[in-house]
Amino acid sequence: MRTHTRATTATASPAATATTTATVTTADSSPLTVAADLLALLGDTRTEPRADDQLEALTLAVAADLPVLLWGEPGIGKTAALSRLAEELGLPLTTVIASVHEPTDFSGLPVLGDDPAARGVTMAPPDWAVRLVREGRGLLFLDELSTAPPAVQAALLRLVLERRVGTLTLPPGVRIVAAANPRASAADGWELSAPLANRFVHLRWTHEHDVVVRGLGGTWPRATLPRLDPLRLPEAVDRARRAVCGLLGARPTLVHRLPTEETRRGGAWPSPRSWDMTLRLLAFATVADSSRDVLSFLIRGAVGDGPGFELLAWLDRMDLPDPEVLLADPTGAELPERGDRRQAALEAVVTAVRERPARDRWDAAWVLLARAAESGPPDLVVVPATTLAALRRDEWDVPATIDRLAGAVGLSRRAVRPAPAQGRR
Repeated sequence: MRTHTRATTATASPAATATTTATVTTADSSPLTVAADLLALLGDTRTEPRADDQLEALTLAVAADLPVLLWGEPGIGKTAALSRLAEELGLPLTTVIASVHEPTDFSGLPVLGDDPAARGVTMAPPDWAVRLVREGRGLLFLDELSTAPPAVQAALLRLVLERRVGTLTLPPGVRIVAAANPRASAADGWELSAPLANRFVHLRWTHEHDVVVRGLGGTWPRATLPRLDPLRLPEAVDRARRAVCGLLGARPTLVHRLPTEETRRGGAWPSPRSWDMTLRLLAFATVADSSRDVLSFLIRGAVGDGPGFELLAWLDRMDLPDPEVLLADPTGAELPERGDRRQAALEAVVTAVRERPARDRWDAAWVLLARAAESGPPDLVVVPATTLAALRRDEWDVPATIDRLAGAVGLSRRAVRPAPAQGRR
């Protein structure tokens, strides 16, 4: 007689892996039975909430219903991460090894009917597609994508973009994630074709030492979807449209840029399709209040590093507070927290004073600089304060506020000196 009892403590998420303690009592001591019990104990793991930028980027892209391609070296945990993601989201996982299938496995197998001349030839879908349609939801995992030959990659185009497999259309509840190894470490690998690559959000998958060690100890990070704030939906869509359209309006050459090198065509690059994916990802990241690192993973994964960094810089400029708003209420206006954005905001204020100099605006700018020096790193104030001091007119008295900056910046004497004649207006 053999019994295997497990005591389970549920986690906060119903779909989360439970904390399990297995107690084995068995009268059957055959080697395979004992081995099965040992394997069961080794398989008893739990999950815990843990900040993980690449995991959050993956879950956001899945929530946005965009095909994702995880790039990483063999054995790094891509498949395990997908298994945990499916379990946490409560989605049945369907794994298809792309490299061992024929093109007809994705485009459909031709089946002759009673009267082919009148009814045509039906393209019968494979069993895994039928199961997904029957379930109505699921996570389709296309593994080993970089070892799929060109003919199979071509057959995957319609599946990835249109969700069509033979005569079936996968339901909206199905999400698509793929995994690939770089060609240098893939088994008989191929470069990904440009049309197929441009249909994915490309995420580099790496390992973190602490995550691996804690996971081997029995606790893995939980792949939960970030909370999406329903009150921010209109704001997020407006911000995403303004950012993408603003950048492409100023940089029209970024709308479509097919890389000249074949190796780079198999990654992320800008096209109207990938910019549409970027717009969607930006909206989702805004609603989820994701960090800049997560946003960077997503944007660069859709359009590539160069255009991605340009969009991030454009967002920084777009999200800066209006310098006129800051000057109108220097004691109450909110300054950006991040250092580079705070310095950019202060320099914009000084530029606004230079373009329209007035005593009250000059004084208000000093109040802002003093607040910035007291609430953040003082060195961020040095450059804008130096420029602002040079804008002083002869008839303008040195404001008392500048004394609050003297210790940190040492500009009192510089402010007393009148500006050069060419700097006056």
